[in-house]
Amino acid sequence: MIARFLTLAFLLLGIPAISAQSGNWWKGNLHTHSFWSDGDDFPEMIAAWYKTNGYHFLAISDHNILLEGQKWIALGTNANRRTALEKYRAAFPSQVHVRTNGTNIQVRLTALPQLKKMFEQRNKFLLIPSEEISAQHDKAPIHINATNIRELIKPRGGTNVLEVMQNNIDAVLAQRHRTGQPMFPHPNHPNFHYAISAEDLMRVEGERFFEVYNGHPAVFNEGDDKHPSTERIWDIVLAWRLGILNMEPMFGIAVDDSHQYHADSPKNANPGRGWIMVKARKLTPEHIIHAMEDGDFYPTTGVRLRSIERTPKKLEVRVDPERGVEYEIRFIGTKRNFVQGQGSDGKPNVDAAKIGRELTAPIKGTKATYHLQPDDLYARALILSTKPKKNGLLTNEVERAWTQPIFPTK
Repeated sequence: MIARFLTLAFLLLGIPAISAQSGNWWKGNLHTHSFWSDGDDFPEMIAAWYKTNGYHFLAISDHNILLEGQKWIALGTNANRRTALEKYRAAFPSQVHVRTNGTNIQVRLTALPQLKKMFEQRNKFLLIPSEEISAQHDKAPIHINATNIRELIKPRGGTNVLEVMQNNIDAVLAQRHRTGQPMFPHPNHPNFHYAISAEDLMRVEGERFFEVYNGHPAVFNEGDDKHPSTERIWDIVLAWRLGILNMEPMFGIAVDDSHQYHADSPKNANPGRGWIMVKARKLTPEHIIHAMEDGDFYPTTGVRLRSIERTPKKLEVRVDPERGVEYEIRFIGTKRNFVQGQGSDGKPNVDAAKIGRELTAPIKGTKATYHLQPDDLYARALILSTKPKKNGLLTNEVERAWTQPIFPTK
């Protein structure tokens, strides 16, 4: 019900004006795991890694749990957990609380309120409460991150993938409506087990975000010969939502989905692979969320942007270049004529080959501008560099960034 109300409000008001607000660029990761669920390190160690590596905000989003109350983990004979404890004890000796249950050593995990006291600094570093609501349909993992959540949400089921997604998204939006606290859901890693198709994602109501890049090696961002890449999924979703379904656009997020912190490898879900840069006046959950809802952010795996100008008429990108690195800017979009009437069954006659095409020739350099054409449904930019991606998931992977789409106002 809440999702349908928000969609109706969107349709009545039209697509919100594209923002170009002033502010600072804040670097953050919204998808992270710790010992509170299936990560392999203590939350203090994880928060310290992100803070010392230049991040301004972090959401530790463990599965079906909030970092509250008391939780103890058992070391057992797990050598990796014992090594993690040694590192934890060396870095935060006063934080370590150990008890013995028979011959088994147990360690207490630190909850979010204490973590915030330890790490947060005004306009320097922020910890945002989060949960990865982990549901499934017929063994397919349907995971929804809830950012800045106030209360735990138990996973909802459903009769199909779309219904499971919608039920869990509705639960987050209902909590936002009831509490008045800014928060948002976003579907995670659609290509993890290829659980979420573009056809399902495009029809979710009340949703504004999804993960176009996820740093976990099991999510297959690039797709395969039977499944589209997440970037291709983005274009399909944008084309249908804007051109056929009369729904709000979706913005792309890049995340780590980090689980492993002790050994860097393309086979491990390590930190530092994907993040978002948000332009907001203040480093608070409210400012971050509102800026993201306005599209004032970009996902990246390393490319830094100096500025992005997004208006209903043009998209201008300026790269913050690194010495010795070359850049290529590609403008990608879909024309309105990708829909060519209706078929005999009454369904839209869609030319899939016209979805997500390059609108101009690739532009070499650090600045490029695209002027929206009358027949454009939307336009976005992909920025490629020649700099190899450190600890990337793919062979010969290079650093990239994406802008959010622009679209004509109604």
